[in-house]
Amino acid sequence: MAQATDQLGATRASDSRVIATVSAAHFVSHYYFLVLPPLFAFVRADYGVSYTELGFALAVFNVMSAILQTPAGFLVDRVGGRMPLFAALTIGGVAFAVVGLTHSFWLLVAMFGLAGVANAAYHPADYSLLSREVAPERAAQAYSVHTFAGMLGSAAAPVSLLFMQSLWGWRGAFLGAAALGFAVALLIALQPRQADAAPAGPRRDKPAAAAAGWRLLLSGPILLSLATFTLLAMINAGLQSYSVVALGALYGTEPVTANVALTFYLLLAAAGVLAGGALATRFQRHDLLAIAGLVAGGAAIALIVIGNPGNVPLIVIMATIGFVTGIVMPSRDLLVRQVTPPGAFGTVFGFVTTGFNIAGVVGPLVFGLLMDHGEPQLVFVTCAAFCLLAAAAILPQRSKPAS
Repeated sequence: MAQATDQLGATRASDSRVIATVSAAHFVSHYYFLVLPPLFAFVRADYGVSYTELGFALAVFNVMSAILQTPAGFLVDRVGGRMPLFAALTIGGVAFAVVGLTHSFWLLVAMFGLAGVANAAYHPADYSLLSREVAPERAAQAYSVHTFAGMLGSAAAPVSLLFMQSLWGWRGAFLGAAALGFAVALLIALQPRQADAAPAGPRRDKPAAAAAGWRLLLSGPILLSLATFTLLAMINAGLQSYSVVALGALYGTEPVTANVALTFYLLLAAAGVLAGGALATRFQRHDLLAIAGLVAGGAAIALIVIGNPGNVPLIVIMATIGFVTGIVMPSRDLLVRQVTPPGAFGTVFGFVTTGFNIAGVVGPLVFGLLMDHGEPQLVFVTCAAFCLLAAAAILPQRSKPAS
């Protein structure tokens, strides 16, 4: 009995270390997404470039990440997640350190391309480590904490970067961001070594393995998972980036009120992710849990379009949207885990999380066009429709308890 208790305690401690380490890396990955935007004005003034040219640096980052994320997943399944994650943090840190130490705008663009290469490894490595090294009964908690940490990284970036800029200038802020990546890379290097590579099995030559991998990625369940990730990211892109201007155009909502509503949406989304992890641990029908959250989110978004809800009800509605869609996230990840064969977690998660990049490119075009054509109500109608489409993508996936 004592031996079993000790073993259980050791397993939980090991799970906690993995979750903490991977979540720290996810914090950095989201932080690195937002290194440049808070510093736009300072970089623009220093180099005398346009916002379009600065946007080009972000585009290079996203394109490189989108192109390489699935190949990074293949690599993770061959060598394990630890080394690619360490490399991603180190390379990202080096890229931003170079930006902070040099005085060339085009080198800045090149370094954002290098940071995009590093970013491609985060999601495949993170999800592979969580899926392989954390006990199945704690998978929901692991995924929820992982997602929550990413949200914290997004929230921490603007305030901390502007604070560092006030002390050391924008280049000092880049060096501070680089130091964050190096610190978490060191944390990974100091973790006890575990065998996290793909499970042993019959070896295949590289072309055969790649062909099998692509057949898996193009199968129905994986493509539906990609659609789910993309649609959820599109909903967030629409509400996070365009709800303030859309509410102003639709109802004349004051920017302060609209931004308060957006803040509550973001805060409650983070709380919803943690609640969703707890619910997914207790409720094994993850498909039904995710569908319920999406339908509720779509209904809440529709309330905004039906009529001007007024300031306080608007804040409550936006908070509700954030909470119920946040609940969906851990179940979304568990559904992918359940349709992924052992040894393919990096490949599959690398592929389906390209939905974030797809939404990052397509979202601004879709919602920007709606606003340019004087249709602010369609911003919310489209987000509600995406909720229902995401629920429809999950519906064919019959969830079963993770084993």
